[in-house]
Amino acid sequence: MKKLILSAAALALTAGFAAADGNTVRLGTEGAYAPWNFINDAGEVDGFERELGDELCMRAELECTWVTNEWDSIIPNLVSGNYDTIIAGMSITDERDEVIDFTQAYTPPDPSAYLAMSTDVDLEGGVIAAQATTIQAGFIAEKGWTLVEYATPEETVAAVRNGEADAVLADKSFLDTHNGVDGLVMLERMEAIGGGVGMGVRESDGELRAKFDAAIQSMKDDGTLNTLIAKWEVSSQW
Repeated sequence: MKKLILSAAALALTAGFAAADGNTVRLGTEGAYAPWNFINDAGEVDGFERELGDELCMRAELECTWVTNEWDSIIPNLVSGNYDTIIAGMSITDERDEVIDFTQAYTPPDPSAYLAMSTDVDLEGGVIAAQATTIQAGFIAEKGWTLVEYATPEETVAAVRNGEADAVLADKSFLDTHNGVDGLVMLERMEAIGGGVGMGVRESDGELRAKFDAAIQSMKDDGTLNTLIAKWEVSSQW
């Protein structure tokens, strides 16, 4: 995570900030983290955050387009101007907030869960997989456990399945899609980490952040956001 943050800071100094082009806003997402965001059979961004992003843009009276970007460079490419927001299941953390700004959270913190091939796995003495530069990877590192990082969330699950890791730590909503498949089981232990999920924007784009903040609040106020959260089962409700 530190490498990601430092790279973003360097880009901020050298590339400057690109403001949103009029009312056209490019929404950056990973497209590989179901049910939050994924690519459907038609090759389009889909999932909770696709529906959420489209609704927020409508309420903010913004024309929006979608851009996909790999997770490990998603903050640097926001800062360098390749898109105008991040809407990719990104937890709000103090470290990330040093480089970019966040809207208010659009979901409460999602519990982090463990998936393994057996319920009696030794987490402290085992090898734990996590996606690189995530809050889960940081949590495992802080615990002093043996961490193995992968570029994509699917690779972390595959590592458990093929014996490269004893368990994977990730958002429970993501691991729910793999629980019970090919012998994978969810452990009872959960971790409460992260400060909720919000949209990331460049520090120079305060006006854009304010528009999305107002749109998120309006969805909270009329219950639309809770309906969407329940539909996709990504988090607890507000």
